[in-house]
Amino acid sequence: MTEMTTRAGLAIDPRLASFLERDVLATLSRDCEAFWQGFAALLAEFAPRNRALLEKRESLQAQIDAWHMERAGQPHDAAAYKAFLEEIGYLVPEPGDFTIGTQNVDPEIATMAGPQLVVPILNARFLLNAANARWGSLYDAFYGTDALDAAPARPGGYDEQRGAAVIARGRQFLDSAFPLAGGASWVDLTGREAIMLADPTQHVGTIDKGVIFKNNGLHAEVVFDSSTPVGATDAAGIADIMVEAALTTIADCEDSVAAVDAEDKLLAYTNWLGIIRGDLSESFEKGGKTLTRTLAGDKTFTAADGTTQTLKGRSLMFVRNVGHLMTNPAIRLPDGSEIPEGIMDAVFTSAISTLDFEGHGRFGNSREGSIYIVKPKMHGPEECQFTNDLFNTVEDLLKLPRHTIKVGVMDEERRTSANLAACIHAVKDRIVFINTGFLDRTGDEIHTSMRAGPMLRKGAMKGSDWLKSYEARNVAIGLAHGLSGKAQIGKGMWAAPDLMGQMMVEKIGHLKAGANTAWVPSPTAATLHALHYHHIDVFDVQKHLPEPMGLDALLAIPLAQGANWSAEDIREELDNNCQGLLGYVVRWVDQGVGCSKVPDINDVGLMEDRATLRISSQHIANWLLHGVITEAQVMDSLARMAVKVDAQNAGDPLYVPLTGNEDGAAFSAAKELIFKGVEQPSGYTEPLLHAWRLKKKAG
Repeated sequence: MTEMTTRAGLAIDPRLASFLERDVLATLSRDCEAFWQGFAALLAEFAPRNRALLEKRESLQAQIDAWHMERAGQPHDAAAYKAFLEEIGYLVPEPGDFTIGTQNVDPEIATMAGPQLVVPILNARFLLNAANARWGSLYDAFYGTDALDAAPARPGGYDEQRGAAVIARGRQFLDSAFPLAGGASWVDLTGREAIMLADPTQHVGTIDKGVIFKNNGLHAEVVFDSSTPVGATDAAGIADIMVEAALTTIADCEDSVAAVDAEDKLLAYTNWLGIIRGDLSESFEKGGKTLTRTLAGDKTFTAADGTTQTLKGRSLMFVRNVGHLMTNPAIRLPDGSEIPEGIMDAVFTSAISTLDFEGHGRFGNSREGSIYIVKPKMHGPEECQFTNDLFNTVEDLLKLPRHTIKVGVMDEERRTSANLAACIHAVKDRIVFINTGFLDRTGDEIHTSMRAGPMLRKGAMKGSDWLKSYEARNVAIGLAHGLSGKAQIGKGMWAAPDLMGQMMVEKIGHLKAGANTAWVPSPTAATLHALHYHHIDVFDVQKHLPEPMGLDALLAIPLAQGANWSAEDIREELDNNCQGLLGYVVRWVDQGVGCSKVPDINDVGLMEDRATLRISSQHIANWLLHGVITEAQVMDSLARMAVKVDAQNAGDPLYVPLTGNEDGAAFSAAKELIFKGVEQPSGYTEPLLHAWRLKKKAG
């Protein structure tokens, strides 16, 4: 066990203290003693407030549970239920008309529309890939995925037939996004000098081997290079089309990582420091060679007026802190309790980001002098106000101007959805982001109404009234309070990185719904999803969307009233939940992997994080509570699904089988997530996962 060092009455892991003092505060010329004194004072104020907010969550949940239990067997009375939620303070009064006042927001957030990546901060290679995904090769994206409507590439090197199909698809994109004058087609172009656009204002400038264009705020570079195999066989010499793709990326300290102690948090903060300083690098073996990945530089080009200008070569970076629930043993307060992890994240990630604000980075992240933090899992406006107050105090601690720290509010908890306008109002001068997410939001939907009765099957949940209302209200409320042109209104993740063809058909729906960003699972997916933003002008769509609807549909509980499931229906749903739960938990607990491509029950790889686990564990717990399934059925399913998960991971040399290790940490964690699911705070999986991961790390 690491011996702690003391700073201003706080017991701190010495590695973490040294990192902050040596690599951050020294560069910022901040007095270390004054910083620690200020940090200790901040904790003395905000740690008790944090605990009080968590106690209120539990108090409200207990009252809701009691309300449902008192009415067991009676038809649900929606009007009485809404009045009850108002009476206990779950629903608060609307704040009235207001417009957000956020200033100094980078265009990637405020005035541009495009894809967004979320990447685990503990994996430096993935983090670099995401940061560099600002630009992506359209040719590579089509050639290597099923987004291209053509026969798969034949093995044995470059398939010229598939390559021709890629080139043809690229020409279709150019004809659509950058039409030529007189109805001419890019197919007939003979060279870069022959380009005559129907709209000359789309021409931005020229670069060494390319021409840069702009459509709906997004850039694309047509690369002319006859020295390459592709360019040499192209009539116009076009070798590739590079599209501006991931405008923004969220470096995630939360749901996609397994960070349970000082060692893990130090890695997270070190990687964030590398992004901010611009010196993050990662070496790895590929094809028998050692490759080193670093951050990409900017694109320098000659504008139409002859001036030299640049386009950013990297995604604009957010960092997602953890929510209010968890604590971490990396720092202990004077009373011996662990530090609230969300407060630690706020201070550490903001201190590191201050290096960017003061110009100490190689490239620079925000050109507007802002620090971008996404804050997840907040329940209602009081918790948003807490975050606003906390960020005020962090700014004072770091000597930053007021509202330098911007916030993204994830609308993924029911109390936030029901009071979204009030939540936005609480952070109205620093908000830059709201979004929706089916999995976490459904997990909280189930937990909040756990005692009301058995819930719909997960697949049916996607067509329920509350979910449709939730998605529409989020956009409408954001627009009603002035987010368009100042902030992002986002939609959730496309989880299947191998199903790009399906993504290209379905994900355009997010733009039609008014979202100016949406999550994608990979740089390749960002490249392809960028085409949707060339096809649709989201900011124009936003002008024609309806006003926010009322609360009635949002508060409709997704109960399985009148369902007559067969034994096979129940077994199928249970197996689906158990397989997904085991497949995720075993990597989290045994290997500390918080996000990876986990095969589902049909062997389709899905990018899974803790949100998937929350909905699965809560759904099983709900059906157990109401007698739809029995404990014996759950254990039978877990045993059978463990065999399947073991087979799916057979090629992993680090994998420890679940079968035969039923008393091990991973299988034990899986069981507790189900059988203790009803009592978990808000249905969150973090407390149990952290406990079992710490046991695993301790040996």
